[in-house]
Amino acid sequence: MANVETERPEFRELPGPAEPVDPADPAERPLSAGHLIVAQLEREGVRRVYGVPGESFLDVLDGLHDSPISTVVTRHEGGAGFMALAEGRLTGLPGVAMVTRGPGAANAFIAVHTAYQDATPMLLFVGLIPVADRGREAFQEFDLTGWFGSTAKKVVTLDDPTAAARIVAESVHVARSGRPGPVVIGIPEDVLTLPAGPSGGVRPLAVARPRAAEAEFKELVRRFERARRALVVVGGEEWTAESGQELMRWATRHSIPVLADFRAYDAVPHNLEDGPEHGLEGTGAYVGSLGYGRGDHAARLLDEADLTVFLGAPRGDVLSDGYTRGLDSETVLVLPGDAQGHSGRIDQFVSAHAPTFVLDLVTMSASPDADVAWFGAAREAQARFTTPAPTPAPTTSGDSGDSGGDTYVDLTAVMAVLREELTPDAVITYGAGNHALWPARYLPHRAPASLVAPRNGAMGMGIPAAVAASLAFPGREVVSVAGDGCFLMNGQELATAVGHGAVFVALVVDNGCYATIREHQEGAYPGRPSGTRLTNPDFAAWARSYGAYGETVTSDRDFREAFLRARASGLPAVLHLIQDPAVRAPATGAV
Repeated sequence: MANVETERPEFRELPGPAEPVDPADPAERPLSAGHLIVAQLEREGVRRVYGVPGESFLDVLDGLHDSPISTVVTRHEGGAGFMALAEGRLTGLPGVAMVTRGPGAANAFIAVHTAYQDATPMLLFVGLIPVADRGREAFQEFDLTGWFGSTAKKVVTLDDPTAAARIVAESVHVARSGRPGPVVIGIPEDVLTLPAGPSGGVRPLAVARPRAAEAEFKELVRRFERARRALVVVGGEEWTAESGQELMRWATRHSIPVLADFRAYDAVPHNLEDGPEHGLEGTGAYVGSLGYGRGDHAARLLDEADLTVFLGAPRGDVLSDGYTRGLDSETVLVLPGDAQGHSGRIDQFVSAHAPTFVLDLVTMSASPDADVAWFGAAREAQARFTTPAPTPAPTTSGDSGDSGGDTYVDLTAVMAVLREELTPDAVITYGAGNHALWPARYLPHRAPASLVAPRNGAMGMGIPAAVAASLAFPGREVVSVAGDGCFLMNGQELATAVGHGAVFVALVVDNGCYATIREHQEGAYPGRPSGTRLTNPDFAAWARSYGAYGETVTSDRDFREAFLRARASGLPAVLHLIQDPAVRAPATGAV
């Protein structure tokens, strides 16, 4: 029988049995449901809530007034949702967003969809109309379950005020358990003001971290020993420095290449310095990522492997180039819960928490007869693919033929500077668009929880994620790479950053178009661009108007000093990078 580890949120000590309530003591009088929600969030270890205020949850806001939980007031519900999602991605504890009914919930929907497809823990509290007004087309009335039922792990409405603490505890548990995801909690405004119970709340629920049985490890070891070209694909949440480093040392020792799922690049350290104590040479077993922007060598590995072990990452459409690669190789799948999101062959399924599974796996003795030449070629290909080289003048139809120099900024040259300047544990954020191809390819990750980017392709996430990353990890450097289209979808959250003391550097890549869609148009409808042109402001001046640092960069040679000035400002900073409108991506991905 498999073992199961349990884990509680880390941030507090749990009290012992409750003492009898003294009704004469104001501190022991029953709280309202709204105040009890706040008290239970405190007990769950929540440190911040993000949101736009609404009259539908005034009692919760009143409870937050005296709470140690910081209330981060955002400028848009989409920004609040993305901040909560980023907090969940970076800390493992569900990020919390609070929005009002109807339009507020609609604006937050994008973050719920992202958290669901990205398998990230998150709570969304939605203020609702009074219970007596239901079904009468009241102001801002909507069907909470109808809207969110297909894109959340659970949707629940608080109709009994005495259940407030229990519902919060259960929602945190659901969001963190198995395949993580978002939980949506409806809070009717009249129910929130009703007496709910004493202030103690309920004991947080333990979260299971299932572990594989010894027999399952022995079966996997036998598969490794039979394979000549074994491949490991990592992804999912909650990877630690220990689990990532141990996997990479083990894989390097056995000449097993390791790939990352799309936008799960921080699961394991890149370019791990193996060190003489391990008797190893080279830069570790990490050989790149799959999905959009991947190198051709990564796709070939997926095709050529005779054993593929997926750790925390199901074989989905993005990873497999639209269900066309690696579907028929011998497959081992390690996921908590079930095989949701996986397509193709499964020869061994292990229901286990992948980072914990790794720590057990590396203690098992195995002597695979690996194809060392195949492994070495993969490492060499990855090194070539991730080494910045000047971008050649574009050959596509566009507005210019000068990709850098004094007229435009070459993003590849920018990445070369960042590789030298960024601290080892820097957090990188970005949304969706062609601008993300550069950091995904060229910026290595050496620490866990160092990437926040939407796996579902949602635009507008980079700046809210940078705000949350800075607040969650005030001692770490944060850099966001944003396209001009992506940036202005939630760029107003720069005001939130200024107001709450978040510090990061945002690189806004200005090429005057929705470049991803323009690239598709150039392939399918050459010479007929339509609906993709953008009219942009002076982003640097715009940033300064918020009280942030702003500077425009038009030359490669000026970027380093501009970046150093932005970093030294101690403010949220925007560097407005003017990019050649004809450049769509880094130099060829074929290696």
